[in-house]
Amino acid sequence: MSAVTKAVIPAAGLGTRFLPATKAQPKEMLPVVDRPAIQYVVEEAVQAGIDDILIITGRGKRSLEDHFDRNFELEHQLHEKGKDEDLIEIRQLADLADIHYVRQGEALGLGHAVSIARKHVGDNPFVVMLGDDIMVDGAELLTSMIAAYQEQHASIIALLEVPHEDIGSYGSVRPEPVSDRLVKVLDIVEKPEPADAPSDLAVVGRYVLTPEIFDALEGVQPGYGGEIQLTDALAVLAATQGVYGYTFDRGRYDIGMKIDFLRATVELALQREDLGPPFREFLRDLARSEGW
Repeated sequence: MSAVTKAVIPAAGLGTRFLPATKAQPKEMLPVVDRPAIQYVVEEAVQAGIDDILIITGRGKRSLEDHFDRNFELEHQLHEKGKDEDLIEIRQLADLADIHYVRQGEALGLGHAVSIARKHVGDNPFVVMLGDDIMVDGAELLTSMIAAYQEQHASIIALLEVPHEDIGSYGSVRPEPVSDRLVKVLDIVEKPEPADAPSDLAVVGRYVLTPEIFDALEGVQPGYGGEIQLTDALAVLAATQGVYGYTFDRGRYDIGMKIDFLRATVELALQREDLGPPFREFLRDLARSEGW
């Protein structure tokens, strides 16, 4: 069985939830503390053993490519000013992995974005990582999902239990328990009404997929929102070769939501040795002054 060494990161969305901040810059480049959101995703992939990354981009996304490329003028200035630590960090960005880019000409849904990766991925298993979902867990979830793929020889999707009233914002699965964290997906529905949802287990932004997903995507019709839904193609695989879900309960920030973006910024800053102590003291002072 082929090792999982390729990742696809769809990053062609317009980021309308963060307008006007995303009018002239990609949402994936919004900083969470002091690094853009997409850098967290790429670093997670590398931690999980991925060394070949394809980023699906769109119009106005050139800064994504620039971020992971060399900038010799900046490097020269950092060297001249003796900022060696910054220089090392900037150079390492270009060496994280083999990063490739392809454009999604029209935003026709997540399934369509994934289908664009077919030529690059070929007949290999691969990971799909959504840039809106930052996982801060040392790549524990993704590594575990890849291990589950090696055991089950089938696609693995990340599942998170969400409040019942929120399940309509996600894909929802009907699970059959297999082991402590693993379930077999018997059915999967995109954005159901809560009363019709098969469970409160939501499909969130990490997938380990077999290459058969591409044939499934070719066969599905536009679904929810008139878009090609990855969920619908996964339902096809679930009925043929099988799909499994790996459940988890920590480490995720949905930075496509403003409140989670703020939560990620605060919590990740508090974890930093250089920022945590003074920032924590600031928050204590703020809480006291506001009477919280």
